Amino acid sequence: MDNALNLRQRAVILASFLLAMILAIVPLPAAVRLLRPDWVALVLVYWCMAVPERIGVGSGWILGLFLDALYGSLLGEQALAKAVLAFLALRFTLRLRVFPRWQQALAVGVLVAISDLLVILTKSLVHGTTPLWRDTAPMLANVVLWPFLFAVLREVRRRAKIS
Repeated sequence: MDNALNLRQRAVILASFLLAMILAIVPLPAAVRLLRPDWVALVLVYWCMAVPERIGVGSGWILGLFLDALYGSLLGEQALAKAVLAFLALRFTLRLRVFPRWQQALAVGVLVAISDLLVILTKSLVHGTTPLWRDTAPMLANVVLWPFLFAVLREVRRRAKIS
């Protein structure tokens, strides 16, 4: 079979990214707002691991540009972070695949933390602000959420016959 994804399979991947973007901007109560995981980053890492020949640095860049527009942030801020994240995910995808799920969660947490810290650093350089501890709070949520998100996306991928 050809390596190209058919239209339905592409739609499934795009829908997962769209849902992640919606979850990234949906309003949350103040008590849990600080623990919002980086949905787009986690979904990006999953698809980079699942279909590395189709989802890569360019996909991360484009997703980041959409996030920049959604957040109203400096154009390229999220794009750079997501492109770096996609690069790292692709670079370590063979290692990540063989880790037990809990180790994979920690490793993915580190990759997403690098991306998040890149955004925090960019914001602090551009706006002249000091990074706050609350900026790092979602990093733990990413680690906790990864095994569940991985299982859901793997099932979606299996049902859509994406390989």
